[in-house]
This record gives sequence, structure tokens and C-alpha cells, in this order.
Amino acid sequence: MIDVESYARELEAYLCRKNDGHLIRITGPAFEQVQGWAAQGVPIKVAEAGIDRYFERYYRKGPRRRPVRIEFCEADVLDAFDDWRRAVGVIQVVPDSAGGPDVEEPQPASRPRRSLASQIEGALARLTVLRGSDQAGPILGPALDAAVRSLDALRPEASRARGEARDELMRRVASIEESLAAAAVTALDPAERTALEREADAELEPFRARMADEAYRQSRRQALQRLVRQHFGLPSL
Repeated sequence: MIDVESYARELEAYLCRKNDGHLIRITGPAFEQVQGWAAQGVPIKVAEAGIDRYFERYYRKGPRRRPVRIEFCEADVLDAFDDWRRAVGVIQVVPDSAGGPDVEEPQPASRPRRSLASQIEGALARLTVLRGSDQAGPILGPALDAAVRSLDALRPEASRARGEARDELMRRVASIEESLAAAAVTALDPAERTALEREADAELEPFRARMADEAYRQSRRQALQRLVRQHFGLPSL
């Protein structure tokens, strides 16, 4: 279970930094709101990502006039949590077949239907930048090259693919992403991998007791790959 007091204090400190040092205590109704996030199992990093989303919109509106309160971030935090659940495959609770407690079942990540051609173009642009950066080491560099070549080969078909042809291209894109993510995990040094594995375990801990072993292993792998993509700045396809 998440330690609600520590959880609230961490978010309080994070919000203080986002508010340029202006501290607004998380108490009363605000604490109850944050307590609700903890009860749902919202990982602290995901809650912070939701706060970031709110601030990004806030900054776009022009100069800030007053500090942001945690209550304003509720919708963005829950949206970020939904995105996280889809990314790691923990989005549906079903009764255990043996009559035990409900368990979390992994489900395929659902992504907005967008132009496949633009999706590939965006990924190619990001991967090309990464290939020229100092993040591309002896393991990840060749994997980036292979991903760029494979995606580039799909571009002629992507703009006109429809129906089953588009679905087949998406499966090929997913395979490219899987291979790149696996190479990225391998490219981590032992300390980095241990730290990200611990973070993945911490994210899934509130759900662990309700998950079958195979479901947990699958979600843990997806959670680790998500963190590794963030670590290297890899695009999610």
C-alpha cells in the first residue's frame, strides 16, 4: 500500500518546486483528493507527470498570476494515470477464476487512431536526432540505425494503407518498437537497470496483490520498457 502521508508530502514538495518555491500545504479537501489518487494506485512519478501537464497549459496562457493548487491538477493527473495504465497493460479488473480476490488483467495498449504516415515521420525524426547524440552507445546505436531503416522502408506504404493492410503495417511498427526497446534495456548499465527495475516495481506495487503471476510479469516488462524509453528519449509508437 502507498504511504499516503509520504505520498502527499512528496507531491507537496514537487508542486512547491513547480511554483518557484511557493509552498501550498496539501491539507483538508486537497489531502483527501491526493489520498484518493494513492488509493487508486497512481504512481508518484505519474502524478508528477499530470502536474506537469497542467503547468504546460498554464504557461501557454501567459504570465502566471498566482501559484497553482494541487486541486487544479486532478483531471491531468487522472489522464496521466489512464495513459500509464494503458502503457503497462493494467486497465481492467476481473474476478479471479478460483473465487479469490479480483485480479488485474493486462490489456493491449490503446492509442488514438492517427495518420500512420505522420506517426512514422515523427518517429524517424526523433530517432535520427537520437542517433546523432551522445546517447547512442555501442549497443543502442546499431539498434537505432536498424529502426530507422525499417521504418523508412514502411513509408511508401503508410500513406495509402487502409484496413487489414494498415493493421499489418502497425504490427510491423510494433515489432520494430519492441526490438528497439529490448536493445535499450540491454544498453543500460547495471546501476541504471537496477534503478529502473525498482521504479517499475514501485509503480506496480499497489496492483501486485490483485495480479496473476503471468499478468504481473507482462506488465512489469512493459513498465520497464516505458521507463527505458523515457530514459533514452525514445519515441513511443
